[in-house]
Amino acid sequence: MTAKEKIRELIETQPDDSSYDEILRELAFERMVERGLSDIRNGRVVSNEEMGKRIQLWQS
Repeated sequence: MTAKEKIRELIETQPDDSSYDEILRELAFERMVERGLSDIRNGRVVSNEEMGKRIQLWQS
């Protein structure tokens, strides 16, 4: 499915009274999920332990 087809499908599933902003949020959310799933499939993951260490560093 092409990007245009995916976008069209997502828009068609939204209620008729959806605002422009609501549709944009849905599109952004869908894209974030796709990127996350792609990262998982390609082994680009961080363990909970490693993320905990990174968060500790941010809080310093």
